[in-house]
Formats: sequence, structure tokens, C-alpha cells
Amino acid sequence: MAYDVIVLGSGPGGYPAAIRASQLGFKVAIIEKESLGGICLNWGCIPTKALLKSAQVYEYMKHSTAYGINAADVKADFGGVIKRSRGVADKMSKGVQFLMKKNKIDVVMGYGRIKAKGQIEVTAADGSKQTVEGKYIVIATGARSKELPSLKQDGKKVIGYREAMVLPEQPKSMIIVGSGAIGVEFAYVYASMGTKVTIVEFLPRIVPVEDEDISKELEKQYKKFGIDIMTNASVDAVDTSGPGVKATVKKQDGSTSTLEADIVLSAVGVVANIEDIGLEQNGIKTEKGKVVVDKYQQTSVPGIYAIGDCSPGQALAHVASKEGINAAEHIAYTEKKSQHLPDPLDYNNIPGCTYCTPEIASVGFTEKAAKDAGYEIKVGKFPFMASGKASAAGATEGFVKVIFDAKYGEFLGCHMIGMNVTEMIAEAVVARKLETTAHEILNAIHPHPTMSEGLKEATAVAYGEAIDV
Repeated sequence: MAYDVIVLGSGPGGYPAAIRASQLGFKVAIIEKESLGGICLNWGCIPTKALLKSAQVYEYMKHSTAYGINAADVKADFGGVIKRSRGVADKMSKGVQFLMKKNKIDVVMGYGRIKAKGQIEVTAADGSKQTVEGKYIVIATGARSKELPSLKQDGKKVIGYREAMVLPEQPKSMIIVGSGAIGVEFAYVYASMGTKVTIVEFLPRIVPVEDEDISKELEKQYKKFGIDIMTNASVDAVDTSGPGVKATVKKQDGSTSTLEADIVLSAVGVVANIEDIGLEQNGIKTEKGKVVVDKYQQTSVPGIYAIGDCSPGQALAHVASKEGINAAEHIAYTEKKSQHLPDPLDYNNIPGCTYCTPEIASVGFTEKAAKDAGYEIKVGKFPFMASGKASAAGATEGFVKVIFDAKYGEFLGCHMIGMNVTEMIAEAVVARKLETTAHEILNAIHPHPTMSEGLKEATAVAYGEAIDV
């Protein structure tokens, strides 16, 4: 059967692209080699959040007396935590199956390679092959755990994020290499359940893409939590010959030390899945390990689009989803099914969220980036220690930090660390999208007592109008 649109990959970019294309009147097929929903739903965003919630509940129970409740002899059932996480992921994957049926999208299971323009050869698990034909192709093949030459993953003692979600038993000690979102989230999960965790980060500070104040606060909280942190350091070699792992850690001053643990988790980032999918044979340009695209996600070959982690934007699920929707809408515009071009993404207004405890959420310029861009700025910081809601919740760690252009009051950036801040950052994203000024935020009534009023309070600090600090 010939299709209008074929989507290669069913992750958080692929399945929204397929659904939007179907909504726009196209006959759509989606090709998936493993499980509908891709890495995010099955091995990334969703199951890790389930693990983090279990860890958080366990922490609450251990400290229940702080809330006037005595929950004695609380134990973590590691196997039960893993089982719950897998159950959440399986349920969500079945939800994507339902959405495919609801939107009349044909699902073709197998490994897809672009054979020629408008043709994808699909190899099923049993080795059988078929060719799926369609006028447009959307490449949504995602990414996988990056492997360093000095840190080869064996899936048992040196693992990636997939194995970290389904370990058969809880390790007594773990070295986590890399302190981005994956690294610090797993650090919290395992440390909360009693694993001795050491984070090794090559750069001078943990969560290095965040504002410097955020990095300092998370490091302070993690050290208080019992997590060891080594920055300006790299794992140069691992010895797995004994019962555990011996990792040789080299500091940037040249000194070395040996760390011992049951397991090393490599969390040094991801690499795009662009090998062996037919790019080179079909003249689809790549650069720095990503597929080159224009602002509407079109590749160098007309009729072929690329979205999500295999294209140059931020490797985030919500970015992939919007890119997939934009690709479908651009196809509709090209085919004269729509009179409207989609709005290209503003990659400087993408929220980033890290779901450790305390949570981190940010959007826009960091303080350093704003200064480097030549802005004269006003900065405000509101500590949750001064928040009534945070005090009532027993979660006074962290703060909201806002950055404004001093001349016009333009909302340049927002950085938060604390309880539930991933639920609060959308206000800053929408405000920046609407070109809201500091004056307008100050005059928009925020509910009290809430954590969300911290954004208004931080703005008040920036302009010398603070009431509660």
C-alpha cells in the first residue's frame, strides 16, 4: 500500500508527527523497531519519573515524623520499585497503540532503512523484508546512550540508562559518570534507597548547562544528602575483572585516584541514531552527528524531514513533539491542505526540566549568557525559605531566579530549583512567548500561598519592590 506520509520511529516526535499528519487528512504509516512510544516512553522520560516518585515517597516516609506522623520501620522494596516503573511504561505504550488505531495509522514493526526517495525497506524481527512506499518521509529515529572509549558498556558492571532502570538487585555503591539530567536523576533514585553514590563530572560544575547559581544549590543539597561529587574529573579507565568495578579518575590538575563500586553508570549524554538508515545512499546531509534540517525540519532532500534527537535541536521530548507536528503541518502546507505555515521553534524559549529532588527548571538566558550577549540586566532571586507554601510542605530548599533586560524589562531568563518547579516553568515560557515585561508580571496577581508566587516575588526583588524578603 502507498502512503502519503511514512514516519520512521514512534517516539515523542514520531507518534505526534503521525497523528498530526492523519488529522490533516493524510494516509499515514509509522515504522518502529521495538516498542511504540520509543525510548522516552519505554526507557526514558516516563519510567524514570516513576522511579523518582518511588524514591520521593520513600524519603517522605523515612522523615514522616517531621510532619507529625510516625511511620516506623519503612523499607524500600527495590524489585517492587522497578516493577512499578515498568508497569507505568507498559501502560503508556499501550496508550500509544490505542492512539494509532484511533487515528487510523498503520503500524509496521521492524527496522527501517530508506531505500530510495519515497521508499523504506523494513526488516522484521524474523528477518523478512517488505518495502513501504510514501510520498513524504519523516525521520524520527531518536538517540541512544553515548559510549566513551574509556567507558565501554558491558550491560552488567558498566551500564547505560536502560540497564539502570531494570537492575536485578540494588547495588551497594555506584559511580555515575556525567551530571546532566540523566546522571543527577539516577543519583537521587539510588542514593535515596541507600546506594552510596559518587558523581564524576568532567566540567567545573554539575548540571553544567544550568545557571551557575542552580549548579551550586544542587551540589549543596546533594552533598547534604550524602552524594559525593567530583568535578573537573574524568574516568580514564575501568577494571571489571574483580567482583565490582575499579575506576581510575583523573583530575584536571593531573592527579589520579581509584574509586571502587559495584556498578558504573555512564550518563555522558546521547548520540543520534543515524547510522544504517540510508542517509548517505540517498544524499541526505548530516553534520556533527545530526541530520541537517531547515526551520521547517526539511532535510537536504525534498520530501524528507528529520525531527527530534536525530536533528540539531535540544534533545528533549517536548522539542521532538513540536518538531514532529511542525513537519506534518509543513507537509500539509506543501500539499495545499493548509494555508498556514507552522511557526518555527524558538530554540531560546525551550524549557528544560530535571526531575531530581530538588527539581530544576529553566528557560532562556542564564545570567552569564545574558551578560555575554551584551544586555544590561536586572536579576532577582526569591528563596523558597521565605515561602509560606514551601514551609508548610517542608520543602524550603531552593529558589526562583529571574533575569530581565534593564532597559525595556524584557524577560530574558528564568531559573528555578525546588519542589515542583517543573510544573511552574511554563508560566515563564508563556510570558516570554507573549513578550511579557517585568512590570506586567508584577501586576499579574499570583495566588497565595503557592510556590508559583515565587516568580512574581523574584521579579519584585529585581526591581527593589520585594515585600516578603
